[in-house]
Amino acid sequence: MKIISQSLLFALPVFGAAIIILGALTLFSGCYTLKQGVTMLGYLSRAVPLKDLEDSPGVPPEVQGENRLFAERIRDIRRFAVEELGLRESANYTKYVDLKQDHLAAVVSASAKDSFSRYEWWFPVVGRVPYKGFFDPADARKEAEKLRKKGLDVWVRGVDAFSTLGWFQDPLYSYMRAYPVDRLADLIIHETLHATVYLKSFSQFNEELAEFVGSEGARLYIEKTFGPDSPEYRRIGDSAADSAVFLDFIRGLIAELEAVYQSGISGEEKLRRKEEIIAAAKKGFEESYNERYLGKSYQGFSKLAVNNAYLELYRLYYAEDSFFQDLYERSGRDLPRFIAAAKTIKAKGNPRLQLEQALTGKP
Repeated sequence: MKIISQSLLFALPVFGAAIIILGALTLFSGCYTLKQGVTMLGYLSRAVPLKDLEDSPGVPPEVQGENRLFAERIRDIRRFAVEELGLRESANYTKYVDLKQDHLAAVVSASAKDSFSRYEWWFPVVGRVPYKGFFDPADARKEAEKLRKKGLDVWVRGVDAFSTLGWFQDPLYSYMRAYPVDRLADLIIHETLHATVYLKSFSQFNEELAEFVGSEGARLYIEKTFGPDSPEYRRIGDSAADSAVFLDFIRGLIAELEAVYQSGISGEEKLRRKEEIIAAAKKGFEESYNERYLGKSYQGFSKLAVNNAYLELYRLYYAEDSFFQDLYERSGRDLPRFIAAAKTIKAKGNPRLQLEQALTGKP
């Protein structure tokens, strides 16, 4: 479960950067796209090829060794994603940017206070999306405050990567060096899926598909590279088990709140019941944590200011009906075939239905 620091499609700054390149600086001075585009281009201008990272002169031998291992691992994951899974080949993740922070950007999401009606923004190229990203956290806080003044629940989270949908070469960032190998594989496969399959204005489908392919692709990579009895494979198994438990908990909380929101009680009573339900869920979560979870990844939940915007993220990234997992099982658990079928989906029509038809042949 990677919602708090989640890689996601964050392509608007790319469009802004393209505008800059076309020389429209004066027309867009001071606007959102300009600022994000300038920052992104600044990062890209500092990117160095992985080969340069491997051959950096003047660094201690142990650092040089770590650099080479990191570069080799990235190349191997990229090779697996393209040659064995069938994802789009590109120059993404062949360059490296040194950043003095542990995430790339801050992303703002919002929802109604008394329902799970998500707030959306519309942008060129990507269409309607339920999040807005900022490279400067101060800008994200300003946007969040504007939304709160509109009476919305708001959530701000850090993200560690984004896909530019092929407009530019997506780089690696220095904080990724500390990631375990399964997280690196998940991140690269997730983002490469976005660069391979993207349907304008179908944000939920795009994210659910990338989340599924990233997770399953990482599992297959770890299994093939380290073996099913390896510590690396056990780690990914424990993480998946905890994720499943936490997702069931979140879905139960959402269902309980949904029942309140759809009831005939007053708006004021709905908000009061909402706070009671969330408080009780946090208390129960804290008391039962050690009995239910293998690791410590979710221990901070009871300290979060949980609201509808936070919960709505799980509705966005994780299919409530396990559609992708069920279809994967029914179609033979063949991820390359699954991805090949996803590539055939057209921008018009029901993408789920098209994917199912491509895999099963049923109308």
